[in-house]
Amino acid sequence: MKQVSLLLLFFSCLLSAQEQPEGGYTVDANYFYGNIIPHRKSIQHLITAHPEGMVISFNRKTFGHKKWESTYNYPDYGASFHHQDMKNVALGDMYGLYGHYSFYFINRSLMLRVGQGVAYNTNPYDKETNFRNYAYGMHLMPSTYFMLNYTKHDIIKGLGAQAGLIFIHHSNASMKSPNTSTNTFAVNVGLNYSFDTKPDNVRHTIVYDTIINYRQPLHYNIVFRGGVNQSDVIGSKQYPYYTIGGYVDKRISRKSGFQLGAEFFIPKYLKEYIHYMSVAYPEEGVNPDTDYHKAGVFAGYELYINRLSLEGQVGYYVYEPFKSTGSLYQRVGMKYYFSKSIFGCIGLKTHGAKAEVMEFGIGYRI
Repeated sequence: MKQVSLLLLFFSCLLSAQEQPEGGYTVDANYFYGNIIPHRKSIQHLITAHPEGMVISFNRKTFGHKKWESTYNYPDYGASFHHQDMKNVALGDMYGLYGHYSFYFINRSLMLRVGQGVAYNTNPYDKETNFRNYAYGMHLMPSTYFMLNYTKHDIIKGLGAQAGLIFIHHSNASMKSPNTSTNTFAVNVGLNYSFDTKPDNVRHTIVYDTIINYRQPLHYNIVFRGGVNQSDVIGSKQYPYYTIGGYVDKRISRKSGFQLGAEFFIPKYLKEYIHYMSVAYPEEGVNPDTDYHKAGVFAGYELYINRLSLEGQVGYYVYEPFKSTGSLYQRVGMKYYFSKSIFGCIGLKTHGAKAEVMEFGIGYRI
């Protein structure tokens, strides 16, 4: 096996030597023009024209110096800034900062970029001055964007071009009401520029070991998550939201792992909401002393990228005295492993298209 590994390494180095060095960094600027998707009736009055804007990004290329880079076909990573004119005075403008990864397919001609960050809205809901804006209840909010582009680098002296589709999501994550959010789907076109060309900027694969069917034993995880949210009743208070959970994970490859666990929820906002429903809607027969806590079981998937991983979970409430939502819930998020045992996480807990809370957490993996 050692001879095979050395032979593979030799051919990898030989192939790399035939490639032309590239720029280690790129910048790109993209103009987009599109539509706000009318996913709820409550925001249809705000869709009056086609939004447009710019996305400007700084990217660092990878060339296989770390084992995760060649595993994911040498992605780029970096930071993005975006501005979006919503084309409606009530919605205002959006400004956002993101961290992102760009993944390449089809001989590196097709790029998929995933960005997560924070956006600033210039004109959120105000009961006196801007009561029409049911989309955003606050200035700062989480934001996500996806970009799928045909990309060509270094066409003329480092200058290239790209074009394709972009999807941008802005939402309060129920931190403050109202929170109907917006989803923008648009076409984009832009230019990119590569720089900092060095002789060793060539893509290569490093053979680290001879393990073909990579596996790990079962690991046990404890995680504590917390956030802030508010009920759908505009003007109600913001409350802390806590989650305590435990789960077992099984990593079946260098990229993939599965999870199975249970968690207990302490949604403080529900306590006030239950009391409100009992007073405002007596015909509903809500008992003001109903327990607001919840418990659920879930299954999940984790995609490992270096120290960073992406996870998605689907859960079911097994204890839910007050049924304010459906019995199914979902969570999408990211984790960062500070060490083999300690990780931090950020995620969005939802019920279908309705966000409940943006969670920040810390966990321990045994």
